[in-house]
Amino acid sequence: MSPDPSAKGTVPFREYRTWYRVTGELGAGRPAVVAVHGGPGSTHDYLLPLARLAEDGWPVVHYDQLGNGGSTHLPDKGAEFWTVELFEEELANLIAQLGIGDDYVLFGQSWGGPLCARHAMTAPAGLRGLVIANAPASYPVWLQEMARLRAQLPPDVQEALLRHEAAGTYDSEEYLAAMRVFYDRHVCRVTPWPRDFLSSFMEIYNDPTVYYAMNGPNEFHVIGSLKDWSIVEDLHRVRTPTLLISGRHDEATPAVVQPYHDGIPGARWEIFEESSHLPHLEEPERFLAVMTDFLKSL
Repeated sequence: MSPDPSAKGTVPFREYRTWYRVTGELGAGRPAVVAVHGGPGSTHDYLLPLARLAEDGWPVVHYDQLGNGGSTHLPDKGAEFWTVELFEEELANLIAQLGIGDDYVLFGQSWGGPLCARHAMTAPAGLRGLVIANAPASYPVWLQEMARLRAQLPPDVQEALLRHEAAGTYDSEEYLAAMRVFYDRHVCRVTPWPRDFLSSFMEIYNDPTVYYAMNGPNEFHVIGSLKDWSIVEDLHRVRTPTLLISGRHDEATPAVVQPYHDGIPGARWEIFEESSHLPHLEEPERFLAVMTDFLKSL
């Protein structure tokens, strides 16, 4: 039996609003787990299974980053508006507005991983733990690994991808079908796709402003502002107890995750053998056990 979400709402951020929901009771003894979604430009929906942690006393905060989901949409803002610093500021603001700054854990998935690592580099006094799941530390390394994974796709799929990328026809049925082959291998190996993942997928499709500006048309064709971005040189500044998570078939390959393991002192790394990019959906029971074990160790 899942706990009922105890609160949903928005907090002010600059002249905008950040949507959030809390499962469980904040300040009741255990640190809040703040779930930071990927994209940039996705939504909280696909991370909803983390709410199960509240059953064991860890309240869980989900939120939608600016530009998506329940937060303020800004479809007319140009690429220069959507910066890493904007989302760092939004995360810090949410933590302050919810009053959890003295006792919290960050869970950053995919793009949320480096975002949370950047937050941890500021050495917040109340940050008890950091989970970096399926995340790049360097987008140049991510792109190298994407190219390697793409080269393993069937030749006709590779040809379709390249042809439509050259033409810019990212919304053609043929391109979407070819893209799906990659996603079924390296993003989510559960078929049919879980409803929570489909919800986030459709949210990006309905308003791709942030995703297109910072990432690009899909996971493996990164042509947005993040394509040259890296935090590898600064990872030694993270002093928070850190858990790394990745899947054996993950688009976040071992080469993508390795810089976190090398750079963050004492980081522990768990690889999920039956998963790709979403172990919390692909191996939910093991994921819950690993998360609970880490949280108890704090």
